[in-house]
Amino acid sequence: MEESAAAHAYGYLIQPEVRFLDAAVARLIPADELGPGAKEADVTYFIDRQLVSSWGTHGRNYRMGPWPEGTPQQGFQSPLTPQEIYRAAIRETNIYCNKQYGKRFDLLAPEQQDEVLHGLEDGKIELESVSSKLFFGLLLRNTEEGFFSDPMYGGNRDKIGWRLIGFPGVAASDYAQHMEEYNVPYRVEPVSILDIEQKRVQVDAQGYPKHVKLKD
Repeated sequence: MEESAAAHAYGYLIQPEVRFLDAAVARLIPADELGPGAKEADVTYFIDRQLVSSWGTHGRNYRMGPWPEGTPQQGFQSPLTPQEIYRAAIRETNIYCNKQYGKRFDLLAPEQQDEVLHGLEDGKIELESVSSKLFFGLLLRNTEEGFFSDPMYGGNRDKIGWRLIGFPGVAASDYAQHMEEYNVPYRVEPVSILDIEQKRVQVDAQGYPKHVKLKD
């Protein structure tokens, strides 16, 4: 069922950044007895795909300032683009790790990596170019997005995130008939938009996929 991870051609991230993010997302959503985690789901590649898009460069955002301190309700307030935040924050976090532990982040023990991530989350690690809390918030949100988004965006490989929570993906043509079945699990092989585009599932005349029920 599960496909082997493919070697990706990254559009923005360089290898030290890939190693950092592979290690970081593996701590944010780790593999455990319930199944594979964010690293196995190709979340780093998802993040790269977003960074090379207009979102990564704030191609559609007003960027002339001014840049006073905003409130949480005002959302993203940094003059830096997501591309710039990731590049600076990863470099400066590795500098911190080398000073504190004598190793870059991806070479630290899992417990030390967790200490660093908590330090970023709480703003206790001071980065020169960007708020550590801003970076951690962006990283956590992108990790969650990459783990649960449609695989067409580069993450959630083999629908790892959907399998974990039992999400069926694209609604099937006969899905409505199950809506009146209360407290009955709807257990099917999840279907993504990518599956439909690549013709890996059967569809009806209207283009709706046909769900295949999982065996108990």
